[in-house]
Amino acid sequence: MDSSFLLRDYRVVCFSGASMKLAFSVILFFVTYPMVATAEEAACPQLEGNLQPGGLLWGTVAPTAAIVFEGIDVPILPDGSFVLGLGRDAPSSVTLTVSVETDGVSISCDLDIAKREYRISRVEGVPQRTVTPPEEQLERIRKERQLVRAAKAQVIENQTFLRAVQAGLAWPAEGRISGVYGSQRFYNGKPGNPHYGVDIARPTGTPVLAPGPGVVTLAEPDLFYSGGTVILDHGYGLSSSFLHMSRVDVSVGDELRTGDPLGAIGATGRATGPHLDWRMSWFNQRIDPQLLVPPMP
Repeated sequence: MDSSFLLRDYRVVCFSGASMKLAFSVILFFVTYPMVATAEEAACPQLEGNLQPGGLLWGTVAPTAAIVFEGIDVPILPDGSFVLGLGRDAPSSVTLTVSVETDGVSISCDLDIAKREYRISRVEGVPQRTVTPPEEQLERIRKERQLVRAAKAQVIENQTFLRAVQAGLAWPAEGRISGVYGSQRFYNGKPGNPHYGVDIARPTGTPVLAPGPGVVTLAEPDLFYSGGTVILDHGYGLSSSFLHMSRVDVSVGDELRTGDPLGAIGATGRATGPHLDWRMSWFNQRIDPQLLVPPMP
């Protein structure tokens, strides 16, 4: 992974009794201590990753600590390391709370998030039937969304998977990038859902490979919107989704390594042509897969 992606450079700006301010090269942490605590037990962690909407961050705290971020209880590995994700519409400042239950210490760490611009396009004169799903499909859509949510709600505790993600992922397929994270279309003046993945245009039948290790938690050949769909859980709330596949070659429970086959590119579901839509989530936060891979070859 490009070293410019990592936030390693930091310096202490000031320190006075009950408060400390740490200024990072691209982030700013404000730390306050409600009561005395050792730096080892409770402190704002140094974060690595990409502090912009769609970014994935990771760091380390004391194993006895607990973290809450955006209302989510962040899973902490036995060695104290953790990951967290920033959604597409992350505000300019978010708060990470670190606490130690044994002595009641709690610290609030404010993270400054870089602004990000998205590609917006407007399409007029689109027949409404192509924008709104037919009434008879609504129950099917509801059930399929529950299925996807249940697959993503699992928390796989496998440190090996997560370490591989931190080291950098591989492209699941190589080809022309036809759609990017965060882009959004307005149909007949009304906003459609933002695009939460990266689209790779290749012919139907092109193999799709696992970008990193994980466990398959969903393998469906024909969902209404996404067609052939696989969800690969990388551990501790982080997962990849692969949509519109013409063929699904894995089953729920399969444990995959980087480069293992998942299926094949297609145009199933609500797709206008053959491509792979690769998405990533950290719990309910949609992150940008393109920030975790090298440039497309």
